[in-house]
Amino acid sequence: MAKLLVVDDEPINLEIIGHCLEDEHQLDFAEDGLEAWSKLEAAPHAYDGVILDRMMPRMDGMEVLRRLKADRRFRDVPVIMQSAADSSEQVAEGLAAGAWYYLAKPYAPKALRSIVIAALDDRRTRKDLARIGDRLQTVLQLTNQAQFRFRTLDDVAILSATLAQMCPNPETVAMGLSELMLNAVEHGNLGINYAEKGRLIEDGLWQDEVERRLADATIGARYASLELRRDPDAHLCFVIRDQGPGFDWQRYLDLDPARAFDSHGRGIAMARHLAFASLDYQGSGNTVRVRVALMQCGEE
Repeated sequence: MAKLLVVDDEPINLEIIGHCLEDEHQLDFAEDGLEAWSKLEAAPHAYDGVILDRMMPRMDGMEVLRRLKADRRFRDVPVIMQSAADSSEQVAEGLAAGAWYYLAKPYAPKALRSIVIAALDDRRTRKDLARIGDRLQTVLQLTNQAQFRFRTLDDVAILSATLAQMCPNPETVAMGLSELMLNAVEHGNLGINYAEKGRLIEDGLWQDEVERRLADATIGARYASLELRRDPDAHLCFVIRDQGPGFDWQRYLDLDPARAFDSHGRGIAMARHLAFASLDYQGSGNTVRVRVALMQCGEE
């Protein structure tokens, strides 16, 4: 059973969230950001996720979020920010700071439960795949140039986590590669558009629909490709191509507050801002080129 830290300065909100989640998760509570940070520092590996109010005394939610994402011990812990502060600027600020989701009060208990489940599943998948990648790290460090093809969600998960082990920041690069490769499969090759994906996620049918289309004799036979090479300026370059017609990629390069409460649509912006030194779509959008610096700032 996953353990969550729930942080809110209103006791009634803690009680509501407790009733919503207590049957499925182990819960711990804090009444402000300072108490939450003390609990996290005292037991840095105890929590699988954080549900965090934004506006609190002593230490607000944004400060807690910044500390979590700046600390390697907590960087992969998903943070669901929930607040009545839901202006476009506030939502964009929370997502840019690393919130996994920004939930506006009031919200339906069903929405919170589904978001928590998705966030925990995402974290478990990334941790499992990072361990797979570790086994190949030595071989990967000897790789100068390579080409791969991928077709399924499992292909994406394994390949993104494995290749990310070549980079100084494997967790964030794995996230970035995974988002771009998923886009190549589901939107590019399989033709699932933005609105369609939203409806499928809401109905709990997204993965089923992906598998159905993968079984189609025509579109299911399409492969996407990933090429990598080491550039002379100490960067890794990845080029991802799919067989689709492309899409209006300019809309997704930055976090758009108008889509903040959608169940998806943040992946490309998060990849661009958090995972890569550069990200460039080419042509109609069925080719994307990203680069990762092989040395962290300050290294020589």
